[in-house]
Amino acid sequence: MPKMKTRRGAAKRFKISAGGKVLRSKAYKRHILTKKTTKTKRNLRHVGLVSDGDYAKARAMLPYL
Repeated sequence: MPKMKTRRGAAKRFKISAGGKVLRSKAYKRHILTKKTTKTKRNLRHVGLVSDGDYAKARAMLPYL
């Protein structure tokens, strides 16, 4: 049986933590930053977790990570 392929778009967007959780970056940090407060932009720096409903789909796209 051939090897499974990693979805390259998902590999660029998600990381797997040591405990097996799927980490993602926050949205709304790309542009139109002048009207956002410093506190908002600072909170967007932190990583988030993929929701429980999307966890299985994210893990299926990343078979070897």
